[in-house]
This record gives sequence, C-alpha cells and structure tokens, in this order.
Amino acid sequence: MDSITSPRKNQSSGNNNKIDGFALIKSMFFKNPDAISGAADAAFSKPLPLFSPFANSVISRCATILQKPTEELQHCFDTKYPDIVKESLIYARSLLEFCSYQALHIMTRRPNYLADKDFRRLTFDMMLAWEGPSPQDEELKIVDDKKTVGLEAFARIAPACTVVADVITVHNLFDVLTTSSGHRLHFLIYDKYIRSLEKVIKSTATANTSSLVSSLQLTEGEIILDIDGTVPTQAIFQHIGISAWPGRLTLTTHALYFESLGVGIYDKAAKYELAVDTKQVIKPDLTGPLGARLYDKAVMYKSTSVTEPVFFEFTEFKGSSRRDYWLDICLEILYAHRFIRKYNLKQIQQSEALARAALGILRYRAVKEAFQNFPSNYKTLLCFNLAESLPGGYTILQTLSSRLSLLNASSSQPDSVRSPTASRQIRHPISHLTLCRHGIISRNEFGIDEEELQQVGDVCVGEINPLELAVKQSKQDIGRAEAARATVDQVKVEGIDTNLAVMKEMLLPILELFNHLQRLASWEEPAKSTVFMVLMSYIILKGWIKYVLPSIFLFLAIMMGWHRYAKRGKTLEAFNITVPPSQNAVEQLLALQDAISQVEALIQAGNIFLLKVRALLLAAIPQATERTALVLVIMALVLAFVPVKYLILMGFNEAYTRQMPLRKESSERWMRRMRDWWYSIPAAPVQLIKLDDKKKK
Repeated sequence: MDSITSPRKNQSSGNNNKIDGFALIKSMFFKNPDAISGAADAAFSKPLPLFSPFANSVISRCATILQKPTEELQHCFDTKYPDIVKESLIYARSLLEFCSYQALHIMTRRPNYLADKDFRRLTFDMMLAWEGPSPQDEELKIVDDKKTVGLEAFARIAPACTVVADVITVHNLFDVLTTSSGHRLHFLIYDKYIRSLEKVIKSTATANTSSLVSSLQLTEGEIILDIDGTVPTQAIFQHIGISAWPGRLTLTTHALYFESLGVGIYDKAAKYELAVDTKQVIKPDLTGPLGARLYDKAVMYKSTSVTEPVFFEFTEFKGSSRRDYWLDICLEILYAHRFIRKYNLKQIQQSEALARAALGILRYRAVKEAFQNFPSNYKTLLCFNLAESLPGGYTILQTLSSRLSLLNASSSQPDSVRSPTASRQIRHPISHLTLCRHGIISRNEFGIDEEELQQVGDVCVGEINPLELAVKQSKQDIGRAEAARATVDQVKVEGIDTNLAVMKEMLLPILELFNHLQRLASWEEPAKSTVFMVLMSYIILKGWIKYVLPSIFLFLAIMMGWHRYAKRGKTLEAFNITVPPSQNAVEQLLALQDAISQVEALIQAGNIFLLKVRALLLAAIPQATERTALVLVIMALVLAFVPVKYLILMGFNEAYTRQMPLRKESSERWMRRMRDWWYSIPAAPVQLIKLDDKKKK
C-alpha cells in the first residue's frame, strides 16, 4: 500500500477534544453508528453524503481507529490521489479502500488480532460496504449476517491483511470458501476460516519455539511449517528399498526431515533437501509392504543426494487426502527455491519469497482443517504451485520477481526521494514481517522499524495489483486448455488394433503419396515414370530443390487459411474410422506379445548393425576394413569436389532407376553381393555383466 501518515505524528487541529480512553476503545467496533459515544460521534463520525448509511458506519469505525475525522480522511485522500476518477462509484470505492487500508494498517499491528471477532466483523463489513458504497444501497443493514460478499469485494479487501489472503491466490481462496454457497461468501464461513487460520498460526509459532528446532538442527531463518506422524492412528512410513519404518515427518522452508521412531524416542532426523539444487523429483507414487506397489498413498522423493528413491506413505483408511496435501506443500517449497535460483534473488528477496510460500501453506492448512476441502491444481491456494499449473504461469513469476527486485532498491529510501510510481510499489518484505508479528519468526533480521512501516499488504488504492493482472491473463487460457484436454480424452481408444486403425486412417494421405511414388519407381507405367524422372532431374539441376520444403509449408499455410475462413462457424466433422473386429482379452494379449516381439526384433537388428560397424572400425576383418576405408576416401573426395546438386541428381537417379527394365537385373545382382558381403561381417563381441542388486535389509 502507499505511504500512510502516522496518526501519532499528524493530529488534526480540529481534533482537540479529548475522548475518554474507554469510550474510544468501546467505539472502535460498534456496528451501529448511533451507538457511538457523543464525543466520538462529533469527532470522527460525521457522515459523508456520497456514502450509504452502512458504508458511513464503516468509514466512521475506520476514523475512530485512526483518530481522525471522516472529513479529514476525505481531504487526505483527495490530496494524495488527485487523479482518481471522480465518477461516484469509483470515487466512493477508492475512498473506502483508502480508509480501510489505513485502519487495517493500525489493527494488524495489535497482538492476536485474528482472534478478535470485532476485527473479523469489521473486515467483512468493509467488503460489504465496498460492494454497495453509494446512498442507493440503503437497503443494506449494518448488522445482518445473511448479507454475503462477492468475489471482487473480497479480492480488494482481503489481501490488505497479508496473512488472510494473497493477491495471487485470492480468487482461488474465495472459490474454496464459497463452494457450497453459490459463489457468495457468508460471514459465518469467513469467520470460521479466520478462526482456523488463527489456530494454525498459533500452532506453527509454538512449533518454532519448541525443542524440535534444536533437535532438527535447523539453519538460521529456517521455519517449521507442518508436522505429521505423531499420532499412532495416522502413522507415516518411510520406505527405502524393501524396508519401512514409522516416524515423524517435518516440513520446513528448506527441507523435509524424517525422524524414525525408536524405542519410545525418535532417532536422528534424516534430511531431504529442498533448497539446494540436487535434481529433486517429488511426485505421487504407489507403495506397500516389502516394496510392493499396492496403495496410492505415497510421496516419492528422489535426488542426486540419495542413493535410491525414498517413499513416504501416509496411511489412511480411504482416499489419499493426506498424501495430496503433503505433496502440494512439499512442491510449493521446492518451486519457491527454484524461483529464487532462477531469478537470482538476494537475501531480503529470498526471505520474502519463502515467507509468501509459508503463508500460502498456512492458509492451505486452515482451509483443510476447517472445511476438509482440497482444491484442484488450477484452484490451489499455493502461489508457486499455481504458477506451475497455469498455462503461461511464467508471467506470474516474472511479475513477482520484478516486484521483489524493488525491495533492495526502495526499502532503504525515504518517501521524499521516491518517485510517484515507486511509492505505489511494494517497499518492505511484508510477508516476512507478517511472520515476525505472529511469532513464527523470532526476530526481524533486516532491522526494519515496524513503527516506521507504512505499508499494509501488497495492495494499492484504486489500482489493480500487477500480480493479479498476470494471474487473470494466465487464467484466460485455462478454458481453452481444459477444452483441448477434454477432446483428447474423448478420442482416446482402447486396444492396439483400434489405435493402429486410427493411426493408419490419419496417415492415409501420406501413405497414398508414398505408394504412388513406389509405383512410379517400379516402372509399371514407363511413360509416367519417365516424365517424373525428367521433371525431378530438371528441378535438381536448376537448383529448385531448395524451394520444395518452403513450397510445402506455404501450401499447408494456404490450405489452413482457406479452411479458417471458408468453414467459419462450422464444427469440425468427426473423423470416420472403420473399427477392426473386436478381440477378446486373450487375443489382445497375443497381439500385444506379437507387437513386443516385433519391437524386440527391430532393436536386435539395430544392435547387430552397430556391432558390425564397430567390428569394421576396429578392423576385426582387415580385408573388409580396407575396402570400407577405400570407399570412404572416394566418397570424401566426391563430396569435396562435386557440386551438391550433381550428387543429389546422381543419388536420385540411382535409387529411382533400380527397377527400370534396363537396370533391374544388374541392380538385383549388385544388391545381392552387398547383402552377402554385409552378412560376412562378424559382430563385435559383447559381454554381459550383472550388477549386485542387494536391497537394504
């Protein structure tokens, strides 16, 4: 947010009346403006004519928190944002955002503000007021739990409190919270989410001040994000080879730690790096006893730092929700560190990126524990996961890196020397400081004075955050991607014979062209074959062969353009495929076995060819090697001194006239000699060595 004038430094001359401290605190969160004390009403609650009664109540509560009259807030807004459009709805919403963001800046500095129901009520009322700020919305009641909030209002207010929402995933968070309420947010759901978030943050803060930090030997700045496997009924098993052992799994901002459960105590933790680039692969996998692949409830970790893959099995009776949750949060940290390395982020930028990922994981935990809801890839609450899953998600990462790059450039400069554009950019590691305020990080390592901090969230009055624009741009391609994926799923067919029939039908034009060229090369119709040979020879001699491929591309482009405009608005006709006779399971297995045998024969033939070439190169048969070397020398001289077009002409005529009546007998005799000579070349010997494949016991 933009710089905010501290109420302690700038007191209005009209605000000389001293208000009783108890009355001031009492008046901060009253829903009914008529219930505010007379002194506070005179000082802070003068209604503004452009607002509805409900919006005025929100403005007056913000004024009370800021200890400024509403008229002074409006004057500050007009002075600071002279370019805001004066159209009534836009102006009213921008002024409401200005007052709300300043109030949230003060409120979020209080300890345990998430546990305060008045805070939750006021932030929800800010959203309601943003949706209906004008006097025409008088039907809105000040206290009405049945009133609901829409997506746009939630996206403008919620990210102003960094711990509540992130501008990158705020739309997905709203979708998750409104799954069962017709895409409208009820206060009871919002209140439940914030209370769950407060519990998750408290438990995380407790974990980061417990003895677990020292037992895991965490590095400086490393934060514990979640722990699982401490309850016997929800055990976690680590599988390495055929061995499996229960234990406790801990995720931090830098690594995964697994502590095997010994006799009543945990053994020393095994560390699996996420921060260092060791070619990590994390994916869902199957596991089971003695290495059997039976249950789809495991996360596989593989990297160059481990000798063999490690599987973490999350036991549960039905579903795989625990596994999916841990897979998502592990990938979030892995993607965050890849983002840091890709854009070469410095220390303060690294901490902010990791803090952003950590806050996303805490929100994910809160939603999971409160609603048992697991969003899909496109609806994930984790910003780096979202950037990986969205088409064109790299634009989100580019925008985020450009905004993080401003931290070093502007956080140390006073407001007076910043440009107007820079003054509206993120200037402080807000996510990192949010973790500090909630006790998850023990100290502020960058020495930023929170008393001087003049920013709340990654939001700006009257403007859309560039990150939000990047997300919207990327999401525009989701519909097309999902529609394309649906068509792919529809055309998938089962059975080797059916798939071969589809492929044969699709390649029919190319096969027909190939068959026609074969008929010409067979000289069954000498006249046509002669005309084709003369025409191709002329093209080669004129040097036009280089235009063949560009002409093919140009023809395809013209054909595509013609279909684009001639068939506008028409649906693509279905491709008719003649289905081969159905086969039972045994026939399909025999067909598969026959196909595998043919592939194996092709691979064997390829290996034999390579081994014979090796024998020639290493002079296993000196006479054959001498002849081959002589032929290679002649070919090298020809290639060096004969123009390319003549070489192409010679090669074309030699291949094309093999079946010509005048050459057919001699060509067959020459091919037979070459084949006999090739069969006489022995293959180089091969010795197969089996490695010891001992599994860990």
